[in-house]
Amino acid sequence: RRQVREADQKRKPPMKTKPACFDTLVARYYCSIYSFALRITDDPLEAVLLTHHAFNSTRKQLRSRRDEAVIVIMLVAAVIQGLNARGFN
Repeated sequence: RRQVREADQKRKPPMKTKPACFDTLVARYYCSIYSFALRITDDPLEAVLLTHHAFNSTRKQLRSRRDEAVIVIMLVAAVIQGLNARGFN
């Protein structure tokens, strides 16, 4: 049994999961999206909420996107939509 388990472990390298890819995306763009929201709202708490909303609302759409420019545009658009929903004009 031990030999079979060891052989399986050697053949199957750990794979990146989708949540790990999303975490990488958040790590890469969180500061930029937060800064954008903060400049618009001038309220740190509101900026955090908008940034969180932007990533959550685009999460499903981000899975199929590979072009980083499109990803950034989607995140900025989500912040703007969140502003409109909260009554900022």
